[in-house]
Formats: sequence, C-alpha cells, structure tokens
Amino acid sequence: MPRTSPARTRPARTALAVALLTATAAVTAACGDTGGLRGAGATPTATSPAKLWPHLSPATSPAWNYDDGESELVRDITAPGDDIHKVDPVAVVREEIRRHPDDYTRASAPYAGTTRRLADCAEGAGHGKCPVLKPYYRDLTGDGRDDLTLGFRLLPGNQTAVRVYTFESGRLVQVMSNDDAVSGVELAGRSVIIHSPSDIADYEYRFQWTWDPDQRLMLLTHDEMLRMGGAKAGKRDRRVPPSVTPSPSASPMVSPSVSVGAG
Repeated sequence: MPRTSPARTRPARTALAVALLTATAAVTAACGDTGGLRGAGATPTATSPAKLWPHLSPATSPAWNYDDGESELVRDITAPGDDIHKVDPVAVVREEIRRHPDDYTRASAPYAGTTRRLADCAEGAGHGKCPVLKPYYRDLTGDGRDDLTLGFRLLPGNQTAVRVYTFESGRLVQVMSNDDAVSGVELAGRSVIIHSPSDIADYEYRFQWTWDPDQRLMLLTHDEMLRMGGAKAGKRDRRVPPSVTPSPSASPMVSPSVSVGAG
C-alpha cells in the first residue's frame, strides 16, 4: 500500500479539529462554563543557550581524567562455552588481587584487609563475612549473552569496588572498574548506575557507565549531583535518565534495581 503523503492528510485533520471545537462550543453553551477550557496562565518565554567566549582558542590537550575507562584481560579464568555463570566470583577477585599487589598484598597496600577477609569466602560470594558481594548477571554488552556485574568491599574503609566482566573469544575481560563510597547500584539497559553519598545534605552523586560498542568497554557517560528528596528528606531519587532504556531482554536472574549496602 503506498504511503499517504502528510499534505493529503492535513485537510481531514483540520476538518476533524473544527468539528470537535464546534461540538465543544455547543456543549459549553448548553451547560454554562462548567467543564469549559480554562487558561493556564502565562507561559515562560523559551530561551536558547547563551554561548560564552565564542573566540576562545580550542584546547590543545585532553581534559582532566574523567574515568574514560579501560579494559583489562583476566588471565587463567575460563568457563565451558564462555558461560559466565560458571565463573567463580571469588576467583575473579583473587585474580585481581594477584594482578595489583600494590593495592592488596604489599606491606603498604591500602586494601590488605580485603585480601585477609577472602579467607571468609569458603561458602562463596555473598555469604557470611566474605567481602565479595552477591554477583548479578545481565547482558550489558548487547551480544545476547549475560555479563557479570561484581562488587566487593575495599577493606579497611567504607568503599566498594564495582566491576563488569564479559567473555570475548574465550577470554574473560574486565570492561568496567569503579572504586568509590557506594550507597547503591542499579542496572538499566546497557548501563550501570552508581549512587554515592555527597557532603551536601539531601544530595547524592550519580555516575552512569554505559557500554560503548566501538570502544568495547563501558564509559562514564553521566556524572551528576541529584537532590534526594527535598521536603521528603531521605527518599532517594531513583528516576532513570531519558538516555537509559531498561532492556526488555534482561536476564531473569537479575533485578532491574540492584542495591549494594554499606555493610
């Protein structure tokens, strides 16, 4: 069937609008002003962004490091059929500790407590005093296979490490890494959203990491401060930004909202 030209449909729409207005006027005349249209008041004038310093010379070097992200190969960890569900999250954290002794094992390592507490992980991630939190699975890279979102406590201190791993040609690859004071984590579409406390009352920081298929890693695409509740202090703003669309094909093994506690 040929597509109808917009110009051909406009007269019919105009006639319909006139008929509706005529019917509305008749109803209003019969019933007084009850139910009639009322003005909403003056509308604020729209203003376009004002461009400042139009003759400013272009920057010659990159901006301050905004966590552009980098991928990291995780050696010696495989899974049959590249099924990431069969990967041991505790083993993944042990491998990170092995790769980064300055952070975890040397005398001055800031997170030596994490290494010591791995002895409490005999029952697996998310059990007892194990610093490795419960793993979550969702397709964040868009290849139709689940990826691993992993969190573990950075001890001593009150920070949480958040990582995302995927399989690429039989190799486990870390495609996102973030260490911060974390009050909550969410998965939405192809994004990981991290909430962090702010020094300003009733505000929090929100960092959104989103998979970039060209760079083959997750990039920090949003960095903002949000008011948490105003008059209803303590109620967290959980609205997802328009750029984040929950994936209809998300794995049933993961909740759309994943909370990472501070304990």
